Amino acid sequence: MTKGVCGVNLGLAKQPIVRLGALLALLSAVGPLAAAGLEGGARLQILPQAWTDDSGRRIELAEFTGKPVVLTMAYANCHRICPMTIEQLKKLQSSFDTRGEAVTIVVVGYDPANEDAGAWRQYRASHHLGRPNWHFVTGTPAQTAQLASQLHFELWKYDEHVMHDSRVLFFDSHGLLVREFGPDSAVTADAL
Repeated sequence: MTKGVCGVNLGLAKQPIVRLGALLALLSAVGPLAAAGLEGGARLQILPQAWTDDSGRRIELAEFTGKPVVLTMAYANCHRICPMTIEQLKKLQSSFDTRGEAVTIVVVGYDPANEDAGAWRQYRASHHLGRPNWHFVTGTPAQTAQLASQLHFELWKYDEHVMHDSRVLFFDSHGLLVREFGPDSAVTADAL
């Protein structure tokens, strides 16, 4: 699996990412997914819900239920892995457009201490991502860690850097996770 080094401060250097009580709650919410993989079990509705998008609006992930949702994690200052993931998402958007199908794309920020609505607005502008169906969201450090854990986004601290993988998840219109794409997978609408 390809890993990248990105300078992110999750604000968790002196705290465990998940405490025992939170871990037990997480395991009871996720159930058998950890052993069987995520597909067919993870739902948008069981993920942390209170996020702030790049316009400063409070949103809940469950509000995107009703049309397909593509979700990934990234951060605005990454120069290796995240730009490749965003390029995959642009190609995926183009594929959905060609097919005449609507999709919601959600990018959850890895770096809540440094990524506010303004940082994501600037990211959108510099990467030409102005479409209204794209949502760049930030939460608290605890929410970010919980979502990453629930959806098996691997990240860990190494000195002042965060190492992370590249994954894209596809939720159907009911909010059920139906496909996962790793760094070696071609993410296309045809694969969905």
